[in-house]
Amino acid sequence: MNGRNVARSAKLAGIPYVMLDMNPETVRLQKDRGEPIHYGDATREAVLEHANIKEARIAVVAINDPTATRGIVETARRLNPEIHLIVRTQYLQEMKPLHKLGADEIIPEEFETSVEIFSRVLAGYLIPMDEIERIVIDIRSEGYEMFRKLSEEASSSFALRIDLPDVKVSTLRIPPGSPFKEKTLGELDLRKSYGITVLAISRDSKITSNPDGDMKLYPNDTLYALGHPSKISEVANLLKKTR
Repeated sequence: MNGRNVARSAKLAGIPYVMLDMNPETVRLQKDRGEPIHYGDATREAVLEHANIKEARIAVVAINDPTATRGIVETARRLNPEIHLIVRTQYLQEMKPLHKLGADEIIPEEFETSVEIFSRVLAGYLIPMDEIERIVIDIRSEGYEMFRKLSEEASSSFALRIDLPDVKVSTLRIPPGSPFKEKTLGELDLRKSYGITVLAISRDSKITSNPDGDMKLYPNDTLYALGHPSKISEVANLLKKTR
């Protein structure tokens, strides 16, 4: 979810909107294009009030700073208890605290990354594109419905289901005490030992596709893995063990 894409959609729908940004060059360029954008730190109450947050029906928070995101959500909710807050976050683990602060809908980037990888896996199985699009639509519908109904528990990983026998694409996070940490994919040899394939690794918001055997794993890495559901579960349980 990109902030400018949201603004473009609002314009096409004839919905009045205003944008806030901390990058002066972005503000200048967008103003030159006629966009209603202002320079300002949205974590500050006065800036949100200047943007008329108290009268807004919906606010979209789409920045990459987790601390600032939490601050904006808390302040916006306090200034306007009736506002509908849609928040983008990088990680699924941020969903629970954001929900407690007042976010109504939370969209983690990990989910969309999983959907993208998943669609490529389907293409590799020679599934027709129209069928892939239908499955992806179903996944997004189910996933975002889950995010909208988020209450007390926020999952630390999200498994994607597909209509192919014995195949599952899942996200697996490396916890701090995992026996997998600081080992290379070659040392672990997950394909030989468990029959699963690591399609990509997410680290510090960067995705490495088709990682080679020399790549080391570190705490908080997210693995996008393909394999039999029972093997995925087996590896997920191993990840949780501590040394």
